Amino acid sequence: MVLCTIVGFSQTKEAIITIENNEDAPIISKHIYGHFAEHLGRSIYDGLYVGEDSKIPNTNGVRNDLIEALKGIQIPNLRWPGGCFADTYHWKDGIGPKEDRPSMVNRWWGGVVEDNSFGTHDFLNLCEKLGAEPYLAANVGSSTVQEFTEYVEYVMHKGGSPMADLRKEHGREKPWNVKYWGVGNEMWGCGGNMTPEYYANIYRQYATFMTDWSNSDGIYRIASGANVDDYHWTEVLMRDIPKSLIEGVALHSYSVIDWNDKGPAVDFTEDLYFKTMKSALFMEELVTKHTAIMDKYDPEGQIDLIVDEWGGWYDVEEGTNPGFLYQQNTMRDAMIAGTSLNIFNNHSKRVKMANLAQTVNVLQAVALTEGEKMLLTPTYFVLKMYNVHHDAQLIPLKLNTPNYSFNGENLPAISASASKNKEGVIHISLVNIDANKENTVRINVADSNLKKVSATILSSKALQDHNSFESPKNIVPKEFTNFKLKKGTLEITIPAFSVVVLEGKK
Repeated sequence: MVLCTIVGFSQTKEAIITIENNEDAPIISKHIYGHFAEHLGRSIYDGLYVGEDSKIPNTNGVRNDLIEALKGIQIPNLRWPGGCFADTYHWKDGIGPKEDRPSMVNRWWGGVVEDNSFGTHDFLNLCEKLGAEPYLAANVGSSTVQEFTEYVEYVMHKGGSPMADLRKEHGREKPWNVKYWGVGNEMWGCGGNMTPEYYANIYRQYATFMTDWSNSDGIYRIASGANVDDYHWTEVLMRDIPKSLIEGVALHSYSVIDWNDKGPAVDFTEDLYFKTMKSALFMEELVTKHTAIMDKYDPEGQIDLIVDEWGGWYDVEEGTNPGFLYQQNTMRDAMIAGTSLNIFNNHSKRVKMANLAQTVNVLQAVALTEGEKMLLTPTYFVLKMYNVHHDAQLIPLKLNTPNYSFNGENLPAISASASKNKEGVIHISLVNIDANKENTVRINVADSNLKKVSATILSSKALQDHNSFESPKNIVPKEFTNFKLKKGTLEITIPAFSVVVLEGKK
């Protein structure tokens, strides 16, 4: 399926978008808008989970304000417990009476001692509360096939088996019927420093013993995929794993300038901003090339591409634990979110899930907490604006965009994706990443016969602007009216570093 094809970006003064109506276009899976909560820093403890005895209003220990916030963006799925943490996590340590659970050292993130008070029941019950599909990243790196498959049995089997009976002893009668399972995480690195050939064989072993216990083939197995542009990794998995054993292949890629010098989250220069956006937009090439490899071995499209870790990664905030990965969230993050989600939408024939890293207090979070206070970030509001694309049909686009130029380098200034929902309403999401100037976009909508158009914008005065606990509503979506519809052409003038979502009705 054709994506939002950039047919040119250089001398043009305005962006031209042509809608390519295609009745066979794929559905944009709502799971592209998924999230990720790892046992990392203040993500789980003091983020999601404050404990049943906390003065902060909570439901079974989970903050009520965060529950409502996640419902507000219609969170479709949540990945847990890692990340790197997943391949050191033994699930039986997190079940049963909390006072009896053993402690563990989080060797990957800060070396802190965790008491396992937030475990499988807590997570899966939270997902039920949110109306979100759980995505369990299960331990392969330091586990066994038996431990892994007993975990599947514990959450999936109706009864009469040892693990189902154990689940019932711990207060849960019915299984949770978890569909999405990650078979390890980053096996090329923290999951065991494996070669792809070795992991492919290990994966085959683990996947063989996985079942949903209902003979419905409802379990969805996701192989630990490539690190950024390691195309050989994808090639080996697609070549060596039978299609009968796999439903998805993962991909991890962060928008990072330099792993040794990631730069500040707030006080960054335009040079750092440009480099970050160059890294973010590289996702287009990554998805295209990994998809091409998958097409070679799976032309029928039976196996999905799962970008289950993505987002901006900067130096931690001054005075915070370096292993906790706590960072602020600015308009730069809104640009990363808007452009990345446009890329995933446009590749929705193969990309069926993506997971922003991470949900709260870690990396490109949608929410930050400080005691009883909670704030929503610019990234949160981009996801809220984009939820109109959930399970809508992709509208392929052709895009001719002006440059965003800096120090002799060029990036496409405008990013776009579009969809049509079941009611026939059209939504077009636009991002202008240019740090300095507004851009005009002309969209030929004559064939769409639009009569009524409305729009929402997320923008601010400076790229470094963010929401703080003192000013939590500094950046929020607002009504946008700087557009006109005339003779089948929709003309929009988008301010610098802004996200706009248009809604068109007949």
